[in-house]
Amino acid sequence: MSHDPNASKQDTTHDTSRSADPAEEPAPSVVQPASGTEPEAVVKESPLAAAAGQSATQSTTGRATPSQERAIPAPRLAEHHAPAHPTGRRLALLGLTALGVVYGDIGTSPLYAMKESFSSVGGLSATIPHVYGVLSLIVWALTLVVSVKYIVFVLRADNRGEGGTLALLALIQQRVAERPERWRRGLLVGLGLFGTSLLFGEGIITPAISVLGAMEGLHVATPALQPYVVPLTVAILFALFMVQRRGTAGVGRVFGPVMMLWFSTIALFGIIEIAREPQILLAVNPLYAVRFFANNGTVGFFILGAVVLVITGTEALYADLGHFGTRPIRVAWFAIVFPALLLNYFGQGALLLRDASASANPFFLLVPKPLLYPMVLLAMMAAIVASQALISGAFSLARQAMQLGYLPRVTVLHTSASLSGQIYVPEVNALLMVSCIALVIAFGSVSALAAAYGIAVTGTMSITTLLFAVVARSRFKWPVWRSVLFVALFLTIDLSFFSANVVKIASGGWFPLAVAIIVYVMMSTWKEGRAVLYDILASGGMPLDLFLADVARRQPLRVPGTAVFMTSGPQSTPVVLLHHLKHNKVLHEQVVLLSVHTAEVPFLANEERLHVSALGQGFYRIDAHYGFMESPNVPDIMEQARATGLDARPMATTFYLGRERLIATGASPMHRWRKALFAFMSRNARGATQFFGIPPNRVVELGAQIEF
Repeated sequence: MSHDPNASKQDTTHDTSRSADPAEEPAPSVVQPASGTEPEAVVKESPLAAAAGQSATQSTTGRATPSQERAIPAPRLAEHHAPAHPTGRRLALLGLTALGVVYGDIGTSPLYAMKESFSSVGGLSATIPHVYGVLSLIVWALTLVVSVKYIVFVLRADNRGEGGTLALLALIQQRVAERPERWRRGLLVGLGLFGTSLLFGEGIITPAISVLGAMEGLHVATPALQPYVVPLTVAILFALFMVQRRGTAGVGRVFGPVMMLWFSTIALFGIIEIAREPQILLAVNPLYAVRFFANNGTVGFFILGAVVLVITGTEALYADLGHFGTRPIRVAWFAIVFPALLLNYFGQGALLLRDASASANPFFLLVPKPLLYPMVLLAMMAAIVASQALISGAFSLARQAMQLGYLPRVTVLHTSASLSGQIYVPEVNALLMVSCIALVIAFGSVSALAAAYGIAVTGTMSITTLLFAVVARSRFKWPVWRSVLFVALFLTIDLSFFSANVVKIASGGWFPLAVAIIVYVMMSTWKEGRAVLYDILASGGMPLDLFLADVARRQPLRVPGTAVFMTSGPQSTPVVLLHHLKHNKVLHEQVVLLSVHTAEVPFLANEERLHVSALGQGFYRIDAHYGFMESPNVPDIMEQARATGLDARPMATTFYLGRERLIATGASPMHRWRKALFAFMSRNARGATQFFGIPPNRVVELGAQIEF
C-alpha cells in the first residue's frame, strides 16, 4: 500500500493519565494497534534519528536471539471443536444439537416455499403437471445443492475445523499469499467480502420471514386474526432480540429437541397425505422438471425464484462446521432433515393434487384443523430457533471480520463461562433488531419478503462455489478438469437461481443488495484505511535497534515500574514511545513492546500463543498470537509473561495508548468520501482499553492529529 510521506502530523499532546474514551480513540485492526503521536519531534532531537529516516535498510540487532525466546502456554480455553470422528452416543447428541443450530433455517422453509411457487410468479396455477414439475425441481434442488454440493464437497474445506465464508477467505489468503499475482488475490478477497456482506443481508431477512411465516398460520386457523399477524410478529422479534444479552445457553438446550419434534411432525403430516395420493412420489423423476421448463418457457424458468426458498440456510451447514464437525452434520441431514423435508414437500404436493385451492397455504392446510393452533405454536418455536441461529451467526461473523481487520472494534460480550463461541455483540444486535422489525412493517407478508430473500441466498451460493473451487485446486490438488467440472455444474445451478431472482430486484430484491454494498464498502474502506494510516505512522518512525542504541548512549532517567506500549512492527519503535520520551523525558525500568497478532486461522494451540524476547536496556518484546475466532485480553497476556521472570505486577504497570484525530484532507490515495467514512468509523469504534480488557485506571493516552 502506498503512502504519502508528507502527511501532516500535528502534535496535540494529551499527556493525561485517564481512561481511554472509546468515542474518540480510533479502532485499528488487532495486528496494527493504535499509536497516534508526533514522531518527528524525537527524530529531530536524536542524532541517530536523521540517519534512521534516510536509511533504506536497517539491521535487526534489536531482535532477540533464539535462545532468548520462550513459548508461554495460554490458560486452558473452552473446547472449540467437536471430536473429529464421534460415534455412538456422542454422535447422536451432536447430531441432535445440530438440528437446532444448523438446520433451523432450511427446516422452516416448508412454511412458505411451496406456497410461493404457486403465488409469486406469473400466477402459476396448481394443475397436475405444474405440481409434478415444481415438486421435481424442489427434490433435485435439495439433492444437488444441499446433499451433493454442501454436504459432500463444501464441508471438506475447513480452516482448522472452522467453516463459513470468512474462514474460507482466510484459507484462500494463506494459499494465494504464496503466489505473486496481486490481482488474483484482490479478486478473491473481493468475492469473499461481498459473500460475507450478503450473509449479513440474509441474517436480517431470515428472522423476519421465518417468524412472519409461522404467524401467517393464524390466518389459516381464523381469518379474523389476519390484522394481528404483523403486530404479533413485531412483538416476537422485539422480545427475541431483547433476550440476546442473556445468552443462549439456557434456551439452546431445547433447540435440538424442538427441531426434532418439528421434523417428526412435518414428516408425519406429509406421510398421511402421501398415503392418499401415492402417485405423487413419481415427481422424483427429473423428467417432470424438464417438461415443466419446456411447457412453461419464461414463467417456468422464473419459478426458480421461488424454488430457491427450499435451500435457504445452506450456508449455515458450512458456517457451523466448527461447532459440530462434519460427521454429525452429515448424519443429521441424511437421517432426519432430508427425509423429513422430502416427505413434507411430497405431502404438500399430494394435497394440491386433490385440492388446487390449497395452494393459498399448503403447509398449514396439510394440518388437521383441530391441530392448527398447536402447529402454529410449534412453527413459531421452530422459527425462533431458525432466527436465533442466524442472529448468533451474525455475531460470530462480526467478530471474525473485526479480528481479520475488516471492521472496527465492537463490543464482544461472552455470555457463557465455558463456551467461547457464545457471544453477544450489542451493536450488531441493535442493527438487526431495527432492520428486521422495519422489514416486517414495510413488506407485511411472506410473499413480499420472499422477493428479497432469494438474491442474498443465491449470491452467496455462487461465491461459495467459486471460492471452493480455488481451495480444491490449491489444497486438495484437484486436477483442472475436475475443478472446471465442479464449477460448470454448480455455478450453472447457482446462476440459474440468481437470474430467476433478478426480476425481483424492484419488488424487494434491492434490499439485500443494498445491505451487501453498504457492508462491503465499510469493510473494504476500513481495511484500506488502516493500511494507509499504518504507512503514514510508519514513515515517521525509528528502527528499534537505532532507538535502543540511542537509549544506551543518552541514558535517560529511569523510574520504577513497567510501561507497556502496543505496537505492530517488530523492527520499529512505537510512535507513542517516542512521544512519551520527548515530552516526559523519562523511561520506566522495564519497557514492554506488546504486539497482538491475529492469524488467518480460527484458533491457535497453546504452544503457539505467546513469545517473550529480551531486547536489552530493560526492554522486552511480547508477541501474543490469536486466531480470528478468539478474543485477546492484555491482562491475561501480562500475567502469562510473569512466568518468564518479567516483573509485570498489575499495580506497577502503566499502559500507554495512542489516540489519533483523523483529518481527511491529506494526499493519501483514498477518495475523499472514503476518508470521511473511515474517520467516522474510527471515532465510533470501541476503544482499545475496553477491547483488550486493560484496566482504565492504568492507562495513559498520547494523541495526535493526522492528515491522511
